[in-house]
Amino acid sequence: MDIGEIRKLAAKFGIEPAGMEKADLVRAIQRAEGLDECFGLASAEDCDEESCMWREDCLFESVVEENVALS
Repeated sequence: MDIGEIRKLAAKFGIEPAGMEKADLVRAIQRAEGLDECFGLASAEDCDEESCMWREDCLFESVVEENVALS
């Protein structure tokens, strides 16, 4: 999902997206939905949320974050 779509979704939850990074914005949406705020924090082995709408982006972000931490 691109950042524009995420911002629109955030607005539906009453979240002001200005100045928020993608991961923080998605986590705010997850919090508003009553879900774990886990976007970009788990590996595929750790995540059992197969039907999560964020899963593909999340796992990609997790890999990016892990690579940044290792550098």
